[in-house]
Amino acid sequence: MPLLDIFEQNPILENNRVLLRPLQETDFEHLLPFSLNEPELWYYGLDTAAGEENLKNYIARAIKKRETKQEYPFTIFDKKENTYAGSTRFYDICQEYSTTEIGYTFIGKNFQHTGVNRHCKLLMLTYVFDVWGLERCGLRADARNVKSIKAMKAIGCVQEGIQRSHMPALTGGRRDSIVMSILKKEWFRGKKELLEGITR
Repeated sequence: MPLLDIFEQNPILENNRVLLRPLQETDFEHLLPFSLNEPELWYYGLDTAAGEENLKNYIARAIKKRETKQEYPFTIFDKKENTYAGSTRFYDICQEYSTTEIGYTFIGKNFQHTGVNRHCKLLMLTYVFDVWGLERCGLRADARNVKSIKAMKAIGCVQEGIQRSHMPALTGGRRDSIVMSILKKEWFRGKKELLEGITR
């Protein structure tokens, strides 16, 4: 059975806690408070949206990459608080090889440790394996980013290794990247149940 094409399906992901909808230019106003007041959110990031001009460019690049079928960015809306909480996306999408990555995630300080991130990952991973039908979903982080690494392990990600001097760091120099993943067979053999359990 052929895989779905995410760019044709244009999904909106939603449960009782969060709504993930495709990022739009008009989301600039919703994400601007994070950009202006919480620049540290991008300290370990792949790209920065800290500052008004950077945010405009960040959104424009993300939308362009959706149009060229490389990435699929979302805006995160916290339904419990009835406000916007940040952004996340699928990237390094390779439908031919049945793989993608989840990343470029930033969530405002007031929404951290509230369950928002885990609900986002539950929605995205459920889509990846249950709907999209991919075989592998990767997640990466700066090897210094202890908080992100802990969060990835908490949802059942398996560490694959370290990519040394993987890419330029936004703060200067080069960063090592930790590589983690969940495989389709792992998802249906307990990882899905694990994540559903910790988001209840």
